[in-house]
Amino acid sequence: MIVRSLVRGSGSALPVRAVSNDELAALVDTTDAWITERTGIRNRYLAGEGETTASLAILAAQRALEAAGMEGASIDLIVLATTTPDQTFPATATIVQNAIGCRGGIAFDVAAVCSGFLYALATADAMLRTGGARRALVIGAETMSRLLDWEDRGTCVLFGDGAGAVVLEAGEVDETDPASPGIIASRLHADGAYNQLLYVDGGPSTTGTVGKLRMKGREVFRHAVVNLAAVLEEVLHAAGISPGDIDWVVPHQANLRILEATARKLGLAPEKLVVTVDRHANTSAASVPLAFDVAVRDGRIKPGDLVVFEAMGGGFTWGASLVRL
Repeated sequence: MIVRSLVRGSGSALPVRAVSNDELAALVDTTDAWITERTGIRNRYLAGEGETTASLAILAAQRALEAAGMEGASIDLIVLATTTPDQTFPATATIVQNAIGCRGGIAFDVAAVCSGFLYALATADAMLRTGGARRALVIGAETMSRLLDWEDRGTCVLFGDGAGAVVLEAGEVDETDPASPGIIASRLHADGAYNQLLYVDGGPSTTGTVGKLRMKGREVFRHAVVNLAAVLEEVLHAAGISPGDIDWVVPHQANLRILEATARKLGLAPEKLVVTVDRHANTSAASVPLAFDVAVRDGRIKPGDLVVFEAMGGGFTWGASLVRL
């Protein structure tokens, strides 16, 4: 018997305001056809007054706890992935901790941009497997709209706001049984040499301002397809599993063309991809858990399914996790 991190429930949250491509076209020099053809995005949700990264994270966490049938007080670890914290400090995770009635446990943020949820998941998994905690909330939450330059049509149309969360619990499983549930393998990478391809041009220790998102999209696309395919192969190899064994791939929802190109490179059937980029756009660290929760709640992803999460973001950072539900 071994200890694994078992997925007990998921939840997600979106801002109230949905913004279509046509609505954006009235504000920015773009069209619905231009956005859809290049990205697959048709809609996104943008945070309004009173909606913050923390408020979205809290709602996603509460829904995940409800799905798991657990109280917030039973959680002893919260790892929240975000690029857009409510404050420079303290961690947004501590705001969530207080809101759900969890006192005295561990709570901290991780910053790995669009790969943030994968980094948070692997961190929580390591702590659960080694006895550092028993139950964890892993959250990805963002208000990316607050970092956008609304005069840059190449980036402002790509992003949205939202949050997703999963509840993990340490449990013993039979390692020799291939159907045993839990997080089976994770692999993470980073390469700071590509900082200037996707970044925010501000920060407390440089400009003293929040800054705006900057991206060289063509170069990011090229690296994304190569890196994502490689890390997916890596995590499957670590688990001794072939692409044909996978029931679902829940990818970072950055661009439909990246999703499709990565699937082709690995020989994955396109119908195994969970795609929500058309309705949510790129929600950075919230992307993977938000898409996962959508697919769980609509019945596509079921107990016993073998699921792969994958993402790449600024840094560059990238990673993948293999999970049996």
